[in-house]
Amino acid sequence: MNNLTGIDLNLLVVLDALLTERHVSRAAVRLNKSQPAVSHALARLRELFDDPLLVRHGGRLEPTIRALELAPRLVEAMGRVRSLLAPAGFDPATERHVFRLAMSDYGAAVLLPKLMATLRAEAPYIDLIVSQASREVMASQVVDGEIDLALGVFPTHGGGIRSSLLFRESFACLADASQLGGSLAIDLGDYLARPHVLVSLRGDAGNEIDLALAATGKTRRICLAVPHWSVAPGLVRGTDLVLTVARRILPQGDGHGLVVFEPPFAIPLFDFEQIWHRRRDGDLGHRWLRTLIERLLGDEEPVAG
Repeated sequence: MNNLTGIDLNLLVVLDALLTERHVSRAAVRLNKSQPAVSHALARLRELFDDPLLVRHGGRLEPTIRALELAPRLVEAMGRVRSLLAPAGFDPATERHVFRLAMSDYGAAVLLPKLMATLRAEAPYIDLIVSQASREVMASQVVDGEIDLALGVFPTHGGGIRSSLLFRESFACLADASQLGGSLAIDLGDYLARPHVLVSLRGDAGNEIDLALAATGKTRRICLAVPHWSVAPGLVRGTDLVLTVARRILPQGDGHGLVVFEPPFAIPLFDFEQIWHRRRDGDLGHRWLRTLIERLLGDEEPVAG
């Protein structure tokens, strides 16, 4: 493999498609090739790497350990080749491109309305595919090349991940006004006496709010855990529930009977970031998108209660 003489580098394009699609027919469609041509290329790849690379499991091809080792390096190599062959410069007004992003529905609510309005006005041929996963899965997808950019809270970075801070966010509480007895807030004792809604993909208590509460030696009762930020505010209406979440997701102004107030204990701010892999650093389109997102969100400060 050290000597490239006699090696058809187009085979790497086929391998990239096969690792993405995990299916010969779909890879053939992706490459605009016949199924027999892709099958023949896979046979040559197996001989070249002295490994099965993809083995059939049910109706799907599963990568071998060797293929999984090759995948991130192959994605990086393909990206460098595309960057090498791409025309100099990136004109968002005319460029046609699909970006794959990952974020929670909190991130979607904060970013997508502004981003889509800007794209439709300034970059009408740029398309987005947005997915959602846990922060650990999103970071893994960035490293593996499955997505271009992830937005969220990422306490640690590794595996070649780059990041930029978009804003720092604070927490606030939400309750039904009719349950507060005319008050606009509650003290810590009342807070702990009430049932709570938790927003968490896993439904556990290992989050910033409960960690801050634990630091005071206290715990709260979580009677409902949901994975979606957007549905949470409506759940407290007409109940004695309290919701403590990132401030930007809560209704501002007239909350239609809901009251936003400060938590009765200190919760540290958190950093909302965008992360990408270092292999994307030289991608002009990717750099343009990151800069645009920074422009749309980077000047925001935590909203005061």
